[in-house]
Amino acid sequence: MSILTRGPGRTWAGFALAAAVLFGLAPAVLSDFRLSLLAKFLCFAIVAVGIGLAWGRGGMLTLGQGVFFGIGAYVMAMHLKIADAELKGSEVPDFMQIAGIRTLPGYWAPFASPVVTILAIALLPALVAFLLGLGVFKRRVKGAYFAILSQALAAAFAILLIGQQSTGGSNGLNRFRTFFGFSLADPANKRMLFFIAAGVLLAVVAATRQLMNSRYGELLVAVRDQEERVRFLGYDPANVKLVAYVTAAFFAGIAGALFVPIVGIISPADVGIVPSIAFLIGVAIGGRATLLGPVLGAIGVAWAQSAFSETFPSGWIYAQGLLFIVVVGFFPAGVAGLFALRRRRRPTDTTTAAPPAVETEMEFAR
Repeated sequence: MSILTRGPGRTWAGFALAAAVLFGLAPAVLSDFRLSLLAKFLCFAIVAVGIGLAWGRGGMLTLGQGVFFGIGAYVMAMHLKIADAELKGSEVPDFMQIAGIRTLPGYWAPFASPVVTILAIALLPALVAFLLGLGVFKRRVKGAYFAILSQALAAAFAILLIGQQSTGGSNGLNRFRTFFGFSLADPANKRMLFFIAAGVLLAVVAATRQLMNSRYGELLVAVRDQEERVRFLGYDPANVKLVAYVTAAFFAGIAGALFVPIVGIISPADVGIVPSIAFLIGVAIGGRATLLGPVLGAIGVAWAQSAFSETFPSGWIYAQGLLFIVVVGFFPAGVAGLFALRRRRRPTDTTTAAPPAVETEMEFAR
């Protein structure tokens, strides 16, 4: 039985188990360094949930999630740098003083306010996704064309950031000292950031499950599989896709904002084509058509990258590429799809209703 068809009791039990692991077991057995590393992986998992909704359920190969991740991250980073400058009695952040910038740029000024910063983190990525999606989906751009367009957007965004001294250029923004008044040097506050990331991930998974189980979720799958039939029935597929795309961007923006105080740096290297593809690889390996597959895949791939890079610094990228090829070529439903397929093949009583078919998603991108 798929997680999307479980009863309320089993669903709540699953969330309770996840909460026990994240809020109880992990802080008890992991060192502060490893716990901070896991918090970073949870940020990737939040992005992966949105990709699973847009790609796995909606058939939109989103190769540009780094853009929305970067918007949320840079908004948060600008606020933290302004707050640090104010603590030192300076009008501009330290890196601007080194670059010879004596006045705070106009587009930085609104982010001195914590309220404006939080609203911008939530709204800016979603607004950009809405405007882009409106232009793309209304023109019926899809498949490989949509994937190339979103990837080009990620490349353009990274190049734009590199050329801007006011955002740190290729070095990005780093050396944050406080987070809304809390010192980032305090281990207790670092644990607080982990708990925030864990709570946000659980909330995002719960919201996505609700979407998938709703009438909208069924309509999104219908658009993915038979777009013209859905249009014939009187629905606009562009609007259906737009909701999933904006939701995925909203999740990515929140993840980027959490990433900044947890990791302590954001640069163009974190928001371009390579990280956007890395997000996608985790989702594909975990299982893009399932709810928990993207989460487990993103965390697993990020953990493997960290573990293998410590031992084989130059070999991980080849292992990652090989793993992606093997999964896409031979296990298109991902690791989670393998377990679902095994459950489907178990002998069942002929008097009971057959379980719903497992979505194997044999095509890499529709």
